[in-house]
Amino acid sequence: MEPGNVNVGTHVPQPQLNQRERPRRKRGLVGRVLGWAVRAVVAFVILSIFMVVLYRFVPPPITLTMVGDALGGHGIDKSWRPLSQIDPNMARAAIAGEDSRFCLHNGFDLQAIETAYARNARGGRIRGGSTISQQTAKNVFLIQGGGYARKALEAYFTVLIENIWGKRRIMEVYLNVAETGIGTYGVDAASRRYFGHDASHLTPDEAGRIAAVLPLPKKRAAIAPRGFTRRHGNAITRRVGVVRNDGLDRCLR
Repeated sequence: MEPGNVNVGTHVPQPQLNQRERPRRKRGLVGRVLGWAVRAVVAFVILSIFMVVLYRFVPPPITLTMVGDALGGHGIDKSWRPLSQIDPNMARAAIAGEDSRFCLHNGFDLQAIETAYARNARGGRIRGGSTISQQTAKNVFLIQGGGYARKALEAYFTVLIENIWGKRRIMEVYLNVAETGIGTYGVDAASRRYFGHDASHLTPDEAGRIAAVLPLPKKRAAIAPRGFTRRHGNAITRRVGVVRNDGLDRCLR
């Protein structure tokens, strides 16, 4: 063949993959994916533990729920107040209204979950079985809403804060980040907004009215409450004394 001529009919053999190399390549890809997944899980665990330890000593500056309110144009009204500067009636009202076994469980109240399930199955007023610990974990570290993935993460963070924070810190953070009205977060901001004074001067009646708003803060009002909200607030106020006398708040003393 003369130089410059190309024989188009000439067959150039292509390299063939060894039959053993294909499974090896697949296993290599799977191994890399699993490796990255393991690294991601380890990074998440390290970061989550770091954040929980940090918030054991530092007030959480903002939550995803607050960000959502801000993006929705509602603004954010919040003020941090240590538990020692919040009237004890407020913590008692939260226990009375949200989690009567707060000082007795380790973050999960199976009895409350069973009761809520039975009540919902009978067609009564729908309510959940989430403890204050679970609500705090959700409020600080997660978005609102349902789903199995979020519930699993909520359980994970609940275990962390129960073991790293303890009950007093959990209650302190809860009372400072819980939504208490549209764009209002924490009982101190609620006390100033609704009653014109800080949370250190809350009366049992005022504490009961704030606690009655906690389950549905965007739909219930602490000022001139009506219907179920008013009745629920009055019931909480009556139970504040029971919480104190029965020592249901002893983990906070």
